[in-house]
Amino acid sequence: MKFQLKKSSKWVLIALIPVMAACGNQGTQVNTELAIPVSVTDVVKKSIVQYINTTGTATAASQATLNTEMAGIYRLGKNPKTGGDFKLGDIVEKGQVIVRLENPETQNSIAINTKKLNLDISELENQKQKSLFEKGGVTLRELKNSEVSLAQATTDYENARIQLAKMEVIAPFRGAIADLPQITSGTRVTANTAVVTLMDYSKLLMEINLPEKIITTIHVGQEVSITNYTLPKDTLKAKINELSPVVSTETRTFKGKLLIDNPELKLRPGMFVKADIEVARRDSAIVILKEIIISGNRGKTVYIVEKGAVRGRIITTGLENETSVEVIEGLKKNERVVTKGFETLRDNSKVKIINQ
Repeated sequence: MKFQLKKSSKWVLIALIPVMAACGNQGTQVNTELAIPVSVTDVVKKSIVQYINTTGTATAASQATLNTEMAGIYRLGKNPKTGGDFKLGDIVEKGQVIVRLENPETQNSIAINTKKLNLDISELENQKQKSLFEKGGVTLRELKNSEVSLAQATTDYENARIQLAKMEVIAPFRGAIADLPQITSGTRVTANTAVVTLMDYSKLLMEINLPEKIITTIHVGQEVSITNYTLPKDTLKAKINELSPVVSTETRTFKGKLLIDNPELKLRPGMFVKADIEVARRDSAIVILKEIIISGNRGKTVYIVEKGAVRGRIITTGLENETSVEVIEGLKKNERVVTKGFETLRDNSKVKIINQ
């Protein structure tokens, strides 16, 4: 019996050795927990701006479709910069003739040369009558009659000039030719024929709809940032040009108009653009990236590093924009917040700062 007891004890001892070894290994694993690599940044105070984002279509601030006012033979004008006929996209200066009409019959009926001669004669007669009146050679009635004749001759001549000017289509402002219907030179066109569309898009207009909640926040003259997906690196400046005082009962929005400065003609009429309107600003606030915030049942959380380990910190946020957010409560200046590698962290996780 003694022999058997010792033998059993021996086997019990042998059986316990792996268990003890396992316990020893487990203790080693706990003590040698691997540190998780993370990047951190110091919490600092800086400015943050909150925007209202809206979109719309840009249109030329000045545009006009010019029609013929009289019938005549169509002649497209010459571009003095190229020496050739005007083409789509050409810049036309204010007062330049884009299209001329030829109509000898109309020109004869206007008889502008005759009316100009009649005006010259009336001016000479009036001067003569004034001189004679001062010397007592004519009556006041005769002088006034000469003034009436001069006034009538002046009116006739000016009307002739106006009628003759209708034979030309003239640019009312500086702009680009946006449409130029194909009309064969030398063919006859009727009155009220559309011959050119002119646009000045050095300034653009954009209609927007804004939420009711900011109706007392924004104002006419406020600056706006304009971007377009085809010009990702270019931000243009605009101003709120008009604001409606009426809120739509269906959409709970109100209308506005932006005036966009486009001196280099980077934006084109018809482009779809985004407008960022500043509605709030804080010049000294704790600001962090939105992407490092973890949202859960407890609220919004970020991780801070203290003595080689991390702790989750519940925060309260304020102003925000597309990339950043203001932290009102939960963080202090100069604390180190985790910006990369936070996805698998938990409270008291050991970390290794790599800042890459």
